[in-house]
Amino acid sequence: MAKVKQQELTLEEKLEQALVPEDEWPYEAPGNWVWTRLGYLIEVSKEKCEDFSDAEQKYVGLEHMQKDSGIIGHDSSKGIKSLKNVFYSGEILYGKLRPYLNKHDIASFDGVCSTDILVFRPAQITDPKFVNYFFDTDNFIGYAVSNSKGINLPRVSESVILDAIIPLPPIAEQQRIVDRIETLSVNLDQAKELAQNALDTFETRKAAILHKAFTGELTAKWREKNGLGMESWEEKSLKQVAEFRTGYAFDSKSFANDGYQVIRMGNLYNGILDLTRNPVFILPGTLDDSIVLKYLIRTGDILLTLTGTKYKRDYGYTVLINEDGNMLLNQRIVSLTPKIVEPNLLLYYLRSDMFRDVFFSNETGGVNQGNVSSKFVENIVIPYPSLSEQQEIVRILDGLFKKEQRAKELCDVIDKIDLMKKAILARAFRGELKTNNPEEASAMELLKKILNEKFVNEEIKKINFITKIDVISQVEVKQNNILKVNNLAEKDMIKLLNDSNRNLSPVELYRKTNMDIDEFYAILKEYVDGGKIKEVRKANGEIYLEAQSEN
Repeated sequence: MAKVKQQELTLEEKLEQALVPEDEWPYEAPGNWVWTRLGYLIEVSKEKCEDFSDAEQKYVGLEHMQKDSGIIGHDSSKGIKSLKNVFYSGEILYGKLRPYLNKHDIASFDGVCSTDILVFRPAQITDPKFVNYFFDTDNFIGYAVSNSKGINLPRVSESVILDAIIPLPPIAEQQRIVDRIETLSVNLDQAKELAQNALDTFETRKAAILHKAFTGELTAKWREKNGLGMESWEEKSLKQVAEFRTGYAFDSKSFANDGYQVIRMGNLYNGILDLTRNPVFILPGTLDDSIVLKYLIRTGDILLTLTGTKYKRDYGYTVLINEDGNMLLNQRIVSLTPKIVEPNLLLYYLRSDMFRDVFFSNETGGVNQGNVSSKFVENIVIPYPSLSEQQEIVRILDGLFKKEQRAKELCDVIDKIDLMKKAILARAFRGELKTNNPEEASAMELLKKILNEKFVNEEIKKINFITKIDVISQVEVKQNNILKVNNLAEKDMIKLLNDSNRNLSPVELYRKTNMDIDEFYAILKEYVDGGKIKEVRKANGEIYLEAQSEN
């Protein structure tokens, strides 16, 4: 059976098409919710701009959008040369590059943005914040990531996003969900801020102590007691004091649920070895013994991550391996095996600002991804005291940093808060925040209204207001049936516009006339062509109609 063309569907047929079949639901939603596709709640704005002469015009690039945190700033568009997307306050900006970074937000101002940022206009009777929170759910992020294209610079297409399925509650429930999420988020953010401030205080003190350790100040009295001076200190490159091994690019298609665990950068986040963070494995039989021997991680190895987010210094993390295990070194991680240096002294140095400042001075990479080469790291020069003084430095630092466990606990608290926020979002979109009123009218009625709005908008767009489409020929009104403006009687659009206390949108005017849609097209075009009705574009991009005075 031939597929019915989209433009031939009735409103009822569109409703049937908009509802997601039950066998595609990822879970059961409350009874007065419906499952639909995101494309029925938002549409992609296609408005572009290539005139950047206005210095006041704001520009938002991906660099102005923070991972999981939305828009954090903007620049002037002055001097921009390439075509950009236009957005208005209230529209949702979504970064389609590297969707795992989850960059999106509701714009609070008008401006232009990178073409790697999609501009979504929510339906007028949908809460934009509800849709924006949906983008934060693990279900949607996983969907966007798994359906992105590209290896080094993965992007998710607008069509993929619009095809995502979403549970739609009644509008009042949407607003209650948003209110509850925001209330809970405020409390969690306050707790996170307190934990972060405590952690920052600890890290500031720790950085100062490490600086004293590697400038000789911390052991000045020890040297004096032992008849030594700073001339006993040398400088050596890292490759002189440790053996370097770079990781292997294991094929992700070979990952399994058991075997050798592949240690990836996420397992070393913030300097903590976490084997439970997205673990992946390689079965022993799939690897040559030579690869296993070369990339097997052993006790005493210090692992250092070489890739992260550019300018954020969220890598260069180090971990000392304290016991053997079936662990393999993945790419973009380097292993340092100490040779002529106290292992814990080397670990402390690699965690100091002295090392990290030099490390990040060689950062390269594209728009978001930062990289530091292993060759550069090998040649970094470190202060090198005598072995006996190294041991004394480690002894003092170990004593001072006994409370380091407290810092790890604070990191755990922060991680748990982030997990709690994710859990709240998951419960919100399952209807489990105890805000749903089962006696409210089904969201089916809301979806009908949204579809009706889209249905009328699609019909109105056929006129294209003056320029692109010859509406009279499109509706094929025969010569002897051409409508005359002076025969409009009670359907007079001029009167309707004058009687209204505000300008009307084309949709609003169409509804007031009760005309057949083709008749409406023809008459409106005559009025627009004759200068009796003028189009007015508002700041938000919407078009409204205004009756022109006779004089």
